[in-house]
Amino acid sequence: MDIKSYPGHPYPLGATWDGKGVNFALYADNATGVELCLFNKRDDKKEVAKIELTERTHQIWHIYLPNAHPGQLYGYRVHGPYDPSNGHRYNANKLLIDPYAKAIAGTIAWHDSLFGYVLGHPDADLSFSKTDSAPYVPKSVVVDSNYDWEGDKPPKISYHKTIIYETHVKGFTKLHPDIPEEIKGTYAALGHPVCIKYLKDLGITAIELMPVHHFVLDRHLAERGLGNYWGYNSIGFFAPDVRYSGSGPEGGQVAEFKTMVKELHKAGIEVILDVVYNHTGEGNHMGPTISFRGIDNASYYRLTENKRFCMDYTGTGNTLNVMMPNVLRLIMDSLRYWILEMHVDGFRFDLASTLARELHEVDRLGSFFDIIHQDPVISQVKLIAEPWDIGEGGYMVGKFPPGWAEWNGKYRDCLRDYWRGADSMLGEFAQRFTGSPDLYQNDYRKPTASINFITAHDGFTLHDLVSYNEKHNMANGEDNNDGESHNRSWNCGVEGPTENAAIIELRLQQKRNFLASLFLSQGVPMIVAGDELGRTQRGNNNAYCQDNEISWIDWENADKELLEFSRKIIHFRRNHPVFRRRRWFQGEPVHKQGDVEDIEWFLPEGTKMTQENWLHDYAKSLGVYLNGHGIRTVGPKGEQIIDDSFYVIFNAYHDRLDYTLPPRKYGKQWTKIIDTSKSMITTEEGAFEAGEVIVVEGRSVVVLKQQGK
Repeated sequence: MDIKSYPGHPYPLGATWDGKGVNFALYADNATGVELCLFNKRDDKKEVAKIELTERTHQIWHIYLPNAHPGQLYGYRVHGPYDPSNGHRYNANKLLIDPYAKAIAGTIAWHDSLFGYVLGHPDADLSFSKTDSAPYVPKSVVVDSNYDWEGDKPPKISYHKTIIYETHVKGFTKLHPDIPEEIKGTYAALGHPVCIKYLKDLGITAIELMPVHHFVLDRHLAERGLGNYWGYNSIGFFAPDVRYSGSGPEGGQVAEFKTMVKELHKAGIEVILDVVYNHTGEGNHMGPTISFRGIDNASYYRLTENKRFCMDYTGTGNTLNVMMPNVLRLIMDSLRYWILEMHVDGFRFDLASTLARELHEVDRLGSFFDIIHQDPVISQVKLIAEPWDIGEGGYMVGKFPPGWAEWNGKYRDCLRDYWRGADSMLGEFAQRFTGSPDLYQNDYRKPTASINFITAHDGFTLHDLVSYNEKHNMANGEDNNDGESHNRSWNCGVEGPTENAAIIELRLQQKRNFLASLFLSQGVPMIVAGDELGRTQRGNNNAYCQDNEISWIDWENADKELLEFSRKIIHFRRNHPVFRRRRWFQGEPVHKQGDVEDIEWFLPEGTKMTQENWLHDYAKSLGVYLNGHGIRTVGPKGEQIIDDSFYVIFNAYHDRLDYTLPPRKYGKQWTKIIDTSKSMITTEEGAFEAGEVIVVEGRSVVVLKQQGK
């Protein structure tokens, strides 16, 4: 086929339609030749045209096709040395996905030809495969970036007002009875009025979507009939995954994703993406050649001293080489694309410590963070780190630069230990409750640097946290050897489902305790989709491969009482700025309040906590006074922020205790508004005087509101 072509330009990378034709540009530094392959259909076994790229500007190969248009399917074949011992794995028999593809039509069909070497060969990956992989590789798609955003603007919700809801596009909507059948499990479903109303009623301000970058289903999972439900195996950092598209695979997924974002924004809900820039879906040196490996293996991946092998800080087989300018550029271009073109509001970076690694050590001020800090687009959205990886020195909770928030794993562990009755220091509980100043205050960061969570996608659900002592992952097919074994969980006396009414009630109370603790703590709360409904994964704490009812939300069997409690505690937090401060407590007297501090801690006897209590007590009960006049920040127009004052009692002891209320100077009279032993919230009860003794049930949270000063 004779196709007219022009030299084109090295920028922008990827396939760019300008209204008249398409410019193709591909980074491939060590390549000796590049061919652009065009296809008419997704299932074409052979390209209809193969065009040699003769233009190269520095490391970028490029060409312009004046008659190409959106919807054109394409891929690359890249020539160069096949020399694994020196890090090069070029094999032009393999069709390659464009790293900058804005859409990918279809998914991988696993076949031996996808590998650059001959499977089963005695020389393993040092051998060379001559079979064509084109019939089994999904094709890249030229897209039209034009879209009517109808004046969409980002909600730009401040961190201190943020309520994050970690969810999954498919899992949230697949079983929803009120979503039209034809769009269940799609971007369109998540942007449906039914879902948006649910999120608004619950009080959510931001959804954090588990990976939507186009990802690879691992071959070993596919052959066992399992899925890659979580999606932490990206291969297309610009392409919304086609599996969640109800609008077809050849570009419709892009517009559908944009419409979802637009509708959520109209409701004042932000969209945060869980992104995986630490590795790709090509695995280790024995993995397939489907994109980066065949384009420039030595540039894209961190290699060991023996360049045949990949360094692996992620447990997935490879690590992207963020020390290379082209890899940094890829990540930054991807982030800017999702902000500017797809209108997302932030990112949660999976295994973010990996991105900080320069050589073998974790450098908190690595080039990745420097570039983000100075970028005028990326630096202005929410940036959340999962602050660890599996390498040495990779646990970096509290060590990310200013401007970053972090998943606070220490908060999770402390709160779990506290409510299961483990020996834990009151001092640490107080730190976590007040936003973890021990982790963030000295770096000029704020309480909102702490993303507080009890559960996440990885681990037990909230229901399972109070129902299982041990993981039950047999459905994953790994003999229960996968997943975390130390979950800090407590089954309340029986492992798994039970008909014992007392245990059922205790579990419900423990769930309320966790939710109350989360939404009364300083920092940014994150709840996992379905925890408010009592969702269970049947004890599976690593459901990454369960794309089925184990992972999907079971709307028909939702715990409506727990949902109502969740809704009320979230809105209670939203209505009271004393629980979502922008600055740290100072523990000092408040102006015009005499000797009354902004925060004060009490023992059950009504006496103030001493240094001895903080350092040495393994007690399970304490009270904290929060002064509504002690909020040392102003509103958006400079107005003073004043709230009610509260006395919060945490009793993790198994039995009821008598609590003496604080002296008169902290409040003349109190009413009870929250009691997790009764599933009660906001209904005011009683009139308790200063210094009066009240009974607090075992394993419960009680909140009292000050009525008189």
